[in-house]
Amino acid sequence: MNVLLSIKPEFANKIFDGTKKYEFRKNIFKKDVKRVIVYASSPVQKVIGEFEILDILCNDIESIWQKTKRHSGISKDFYDEYFLNKEKAYAIEVGEIKHYSQPFLLADLGIEYAPQSYIYI
Repeated sequence: MNVLLSIKPEFANKIFDGTKKYEFRKNIFKKDVKRVIVYASSPVQKVIGEFEILDILCNDIESIWQKTKRHSGISKDFYDEYFLNKEKAYAIEVGEIKHYSQPFLLADLGIEYAPQSYIYI
């Protein structure tokens, strides 16, 4: 199964240039997901690629940061603000990536609007 994630263009680009090896989430999928389809949110608003999920880490906020910080692609301040008032963090480990040469619209997948978190496809 695949999932579509909305990711800010700044972070999506870091995934595809190899500098961001983890995508952080406050909530995680309930089904077994193998690949992430990446929707770069505003101002890009296109599906720009996909990646294989190597692993999904789950632990307290500080433990996840210590394990992922070298390849997080974000600052500690941004990380702390994102997980403010949360007890645990999820880190999706990025595997093989595929950056589409021709990005496309959500409508091409039959999707009318960008998900706040994720949707199964």
